[in-house]
Amino acid sequence: MSVSANQISSALSSTASRLSSTILGQSTTSPLRTFATTTTAAAAAAAVAGKPGLQAIGIRRENKNRWERRVPLLPQHVAQLIKETGTKVIVQPSTKRIVPDEAYAKAGAIISEDLSAADVILGIKEVPIEQLIPNKTFVVFSHTHKGQDYNMPTLKAVLEKNIRLLDYELLVDPESKKRLVLFGKFAGYAGMIDCIHGLGQRLLGLGYHTPFIHVAMAHMYPTLTAARKELNTIGELIKEHGLPNDFGPFVFTFTGSGNVSQGAQSVFRELPHEYVTPDQLATLVNMKPEDRPADYNKKVYGVVVNAPDYLVRKDGGSYDRAEYRAHPDRYESQFITKIAPYTSVLVNGLFWSTEFPRLMTNEHLREFQANPRYKSRMLSLMDITCDIGGSFEFMSHASTIGDPFFYVNALGSSKKLEQHKDVEKGGIQINSIDNLPTELPLEASETFANALYPFAKAMALNKFNDDPVLTNARITDFGGTLLEPHLHLTGKLEALLPPPPSVTKDVSEPGSPTSTNSSITTKTPDSRQKVLVVGSGRVVGPLLDYLHAFPNIEILLASNQLEEAKSLAKGFDRVTITDLDVSSSKQLDALVSQSDVVVRFLVPASLHPTIARSAIRNQKSVITASYISDEMKAAKDSSVTILNEIGLDPGIDHCSAMKVIDEIHKKGHKLTSFISWCGGLVAPDNSNNALGYKFSWSPRGVLTAGLNPAKFKLNGQVETIEGTNLMKQHFSNVPLYKGFAFEGLANRNSLDYVDVYGLNIDHLNTMLRGTLRFKGYADLMEGFRRLGLLDPSPVVNKIFENSSNYTEFMQHLLGTSEIRSGVALRLGLKPNHPIVERIVAAFHEFGIMGPNVINEPIQAPSTLDAFCHILQRSLTLNLMDRDMVCMVHEFEALTPKGNTEIYKSSLVAYGDPASTHSSGGSTAMAKTVGIPAAVATHLLLQGKIKTKGVIRPTLKEIYEPMLDILATQNITFNEEHFNSAFVSMKPHLKPTGTGIWSI
Repeated sequence: MSVSANQISSALSSTASRLSSTILGQSTTSPLRTFATTTTAAAAAAAVAGKPGLQAIGIRRENKNRWERRVPLLPQHVAQLIKETGTKVIVQPSTKRIVPDEAYAKAGAIISEDLSAADVILGIKEVPIEQLIPNKTFVVFSHTHKGQDYNMPTLKAVLEKNIRLLDYELLVDPESKKRLVLFGKFAGYAGMIDCIHGLGQRLLGLGYHTPFIHVAMAHMYPTLTAARKELNTIGELIKEHGLPNDFGPFVFTFTGSGNVSQGAQSVFRELPHEYVTPDQLATLVNMKPEDRPADYNKKVYGVVVNAPDYLVRKDGGSYDRAEYRAHPDRYESQFITKIAPYTSVLVNGLFWSTEFPRLMTNEHLREFQANPRYKSRMLSLMDITCDIGGSFEFMSHASTIGDPFFYVNALGSSKKLEQHKDVEKGGIQINSIDNLPTELPLEASETFANALYPFAKAMALNKFNDDPVLTNARITDFGGTLLEPHLHLTGKLEALLPPPPSVTKDVSEPGSPTSTNSSITTKTPDSRQKVLVVGSGRVVGPLLDYLHAFPNIEILLASNQLEEAKSLAKGFDRVTITDLDVSSSKQLDALVSQSDVVVRFLVPASLHPTIARSAIRNQKSVITASYISDEMKAAKDSSVTILNEIGLDPGIDHCSAMKVIDEIHKKGHKLTSFISWCGGLVAPDNSNNALGYKFSWSPRGVLTAGLNPAKFKLNGQVETIEGTNLMKQHFSNVPLYKGFAFEGLANRNSLDYVDVYGLNIDHLNTMLRGTLRFKGYADLMEGFRRLGLLDPSPVVNKIFENSSNYTEFMQHLLGTSEIRSGVALRLGLKPNHPIVERIVAAFHEFGIMGPNVINEPIQAPSTLDAFCHILQRSLTLNLMDRDMVCMVHEFEALTPKGNTEIYKSSLVAYGDPASTHSSGGSTAMAKTVGIPAAVATHLLLQGKIKTKGVIRPTLKEIYEPMLDILATQNITFNEEHFNSAFVSMKPHLKPTGTGIWSI
């Protein structure tokens, strides 16, 4: 069973149709039998009992990460397997597969959570040890046969559980040794592949054979993996034979650093390559033959260029990003002199707007091509953006997959640019296909399943010993046997993580990065960079995701919550875990000394200075999302960077605010008002409860934050609110979006940020930072405070004794068995008062009153902690719930002419459904805290953050690249500018509450 490239292309363009026909089992040519959906193990076992010798096939639910939606077999393959063998197929239910459970049911599969009735279990990625079912055959990408250290415990468990393990990577042709079952992990990046293909064609047209000629168009490959393998082969030829000297070093120039550029570069890096900086180009290209290294023309070179590399002020000044965005007419492009003379292939990932200067105009091209020195440069333009007449004016139209290339010659007989399609004639080659393929899990799964099907059929027929491909793909067999040629793994299994046979650093201290408390033994190439992450929790997941994408980074995750750390590190081959007692300076120093950067997460704030002092002693930089405390200020040291407040709030709120503030000041305008709101909330469609709020972590921090005093300036008046009045004096209407019903709480001392942001308090009419909640939260929380539920004092009475359920706990707290009247009495209100009604309704939701009382005792050191237990039990995210982060800044500025202008910068981000959190999904809060910290870490490792001491991300060298990179991670601020104060939210902001507590 196979599928052609054209069929795949057709599949990509008609996914919806196929999901409703082929996948859902409604084919008119091959009707599918339908089996009743079964969810119990007993029923599944009964259903699979059938023909002797047949092996029941199970398809497991992938849970390695949130992105894993691929499947080993599609419903049409399942239907064919049942028809041709008579076996049974059991599919573990999943809500995130690329095809729904009902499609498998219609194909004849049994849907069952329990796969114990299956004989052979197919999956994609590694199986968690606890999910390995004894005495079964597992077929997955196990990542064990090469001796990967991080999966040796899994291989050991496979042997102990008497499992026969087959690996897809070992399904190879017995003679050619070519892999037979490949998985196109990505189905995109076609532009760069087409570009290399076109370059080979162009060079041949100019009379030069190169290895590039063997690269095909992207649509000719069944998967991206096949394309990458092809490029690896081409790379070996380049390293062996080199590239034509007449063209000097082959330099691939990438414009921009966004998704387009990153995707193109990922393909480029399959070739032997070296990255250079723009200021190294001239030296590289003009290098004298006697000075060139031996591999000068045996690799390709890459350079990423951004606006500062080719834009200059028309008056001769240097590039300023804020000014350029505000006044692009003051700048001109010198791409023709600074970049083009050293470029062989130009890969454009920039979108252009008419108010900005083009990188190259038609006249630039004419001037460039007229210079004989440049005849071997600018051979090709791959315009992935297909920006017609944009950054490159001479890119005049979109090409097609069937007719991908055209050539532009500016030196023709007429003054007009000459376009032609003759690969042997002069001109720059242009590829501008406007429908380049993108990632599609369906296409990848179909390709994979087509290749796997004959082996799945053989397994169903129990031909493991008859088929040489299956025989050779086995790593282990029944009886706890490790098979040839994998016996070399025996030593690794005995020691799990043995010292490598090379120079090591040995630190005999408890808490090493192994599965036990043995000494730390590490050996990495000099190019490797090490990151120590201290602490664990949800926010660490996105940080690991981001940093692990850089192959030169190794991560040591140190935590006193080892099970949580193991879960976070699962699936990352360059993440190691260790136990850590931060209070042990010897142990801490041992770990810090081996790292390049220390990232501190979810460690008590009181221990942050301890970590900082260790970093200073060992001359290491530190990243943390925590506020700068007074004690941290005392930890200043001029020799290291200690970057604080780099999460969400504080964190990217600083970045987005300072960007706009600096732009306002650059214009010579006076900032007269700054208002900033931020809230971590549940998505509106999941907020249907009394508080309009849910918790994905301990509620204690949220509740105690509502007890902090606040200070701010509003409409010229400095206001102070005591912590006991914060909920009562909330902002009852915060009109940010018409679709969101927000209220707000003042957030601590807003005036502290006047100096942080370099502002003048005398110029400021308003300075306010606040926390967002959905309307109704503050009044209800004020009621809870008045009832004593937010009291953090240690319990000295017998409130928790003899309380067998939540009702009795509340009765003890109120001193009465009648909760409604007790609430009214404690609040000094009538029993039918609206707030009493709301509190009683909330108590019903929380399991304190009504028919659904939670019958479990509460053990807690304080009433606050007891209430936290109740809220965490009652207001957690349901399986399909998502959280949300909303941040909005509003700036008011006065122009030199006395006009008022309003600037707004806003971010709304949603998390993944809670059902995915145990398998790689993340909350919006985790993403917006973890990813900024990860980006900052990488910037430090790259040497791009040069400022030393205790700092915040208010510096341009931090916030500018930070915001650019976050935009590539779907964390993007929307900026707006209004020439009128009419749009300001300020007139609507009043810290008077709803008035319900004034009665």
